[in-house]
Amino acid sequence: MKASLFAIIGLVIIAGCGQPAEQTSTPAKDTTAPVKEQKHYLSQPLVSHIYTADPSAHVFNGRIYIYPSHDTATGIPEDDLGSHFDMRDFHILSMDSVGGKVTDHGVALDIRHIPWAGRQLWAPDAAFANNTYFLYFPVKDKKDVFHIGVATSDKPEGPFTAEKTPIKGSYSIDPCVFRDEDGSYYMYFGGIWGGQLQRWNDNKYDSTKGNRKPQELAILPRMAKIGADMKSFSGPVQEVKILDEKGQPFHEKDNDKRFFEASWMFRYNGKYYFSYSTGDTHNICYAIGDSPYGPFTYKGIILNPVEGWTSHHSIIEKDGKWYLFYHDVQLSGKTYLRNVKVTELHFNADGSIRTVTAMKD
Repeated sequence: MKASLFAIIGLVIIAGCGQPAEQTSTPAKDTTAPVKEQKHYLSQPLVSHIYTADPSAHVFNGRIYIYPSHDTATGIPEDDLGSHFDMRDFHILSMDSVGGKVTDHGVALDIRHIPWAGRQLWAPDAAFANNTYFLYFPVKDKKDVFHIGVATSDKPEGPFTAEKTPIKGSYSIDPCVFRDEDGSYYMYFGGIWGGQLQRWNDNKYDSTKGNRKPQELAILPRMAKIGADMKSFSGPVQEVKILDEKGQPFHEKDNDKRFFEASWMFRYNGKYYFSYSTGDTHNICYAIGDSPYGPFTYKGIILNPVEGWTSHHSIIEKDGKWYLFYHDVQLSGKTYLRNVKVTELHFNADGSIRTVTAMKD
């Protein structure tokens, strides 16, 4: 009887000790698998062997090339300035068509090979001109101020060689390079909060400037025409006006419509479509204008909030269909470890865009 009693007590102790150990090794906040099984996503990640975000897609030589950020876990605590987004290189992805095999071309540019760079290699874009491929990227300089650099290659997938200095007159983040039908190129850029746009007024930097108050006019994105060398601005940096349907500018309190970051420009049926993220309210919105310089009139939401804090996108046409590239956090469940996705985009007869919801019911 005593032996049996001691055996039973021993089993109880072992079982009791085993339970806390299992909970400690797998904290509840990191147990994402059961939650994922209950979620239904509109699209699946393009790649899962690395974390990717902020996809800028282009069609070069009949093939789709995607220029994303490369997320990694660096252990930096999360904050409102995005310090936890500490990207250090770029991987370029490509595929023949949406739904086809995706190729990761490896490291195209490393922050160590950018002479003027300090830290945080954020969302890039690309363009082709003068028989050369250009990679545009924001990175903080050695004084911790964001500027936009450029690198070149003879292949769309790189590797790219960075210029020794950033583009003169550039600042903030999220460059988008748009080629108009007449062959002119324009860059749209800027992002508030961690993107530092709130510190720039009249193209002059003031580190003491903070975010706008709710009743103040919202900060506007910036744009400039790119010079023939594709490495400089040929005109002054100016604001991009985004207006409501009554022709009035947005205030900071209109944060479900006002600009935050992630500019993208494309043309459809003779109109210019400027799209962007609202940041802290997580919408991807769009506005339409008659000139690449604007003004642009707000029209609605392209993409409802995705899983994860950030939202960033690009839009291209391929073989008569339009596609929206975006990201969420399906693979990791963590804000700073994202994954790029794509879905088809549809227009209504009046030129409006049908809103996309990335999570299916």
